[in-house]
Amino acid sequence: MKSKRYTEEQIIRILGLVESGNPVASVCRQYGVSEATVHRWRGKYKGMDQASLKRLRELETENTRLKKIVAQQVMDIDALKDLAGKEW
Repeated sequence: MKSKRYTEEQIIRILGLVESGNPVASVCRQYGVSEATVHRWRGKYKGMDQASLKRLRELETENTRLKKIVAQQVMDIDALKDLAGKEW
């Protein structure tokens, strides 16, 4: 997987420059990104600040943990069904 060049905090800071009135072209030149990248970042991070980014990360971590729990429970249920179906 390709590593990210900018962290999410840096992306939000760059978008803040664009939203504060700086021309997109000059910000792109300054940070070495294309205008398409800035527009893609706008779609993903529009209206976010550092606090909402932190909350998003916490939710993603919690979601990952819950998915692991559900997967483990599905495996347990399948094993119990398999045991219950066998005749001893």
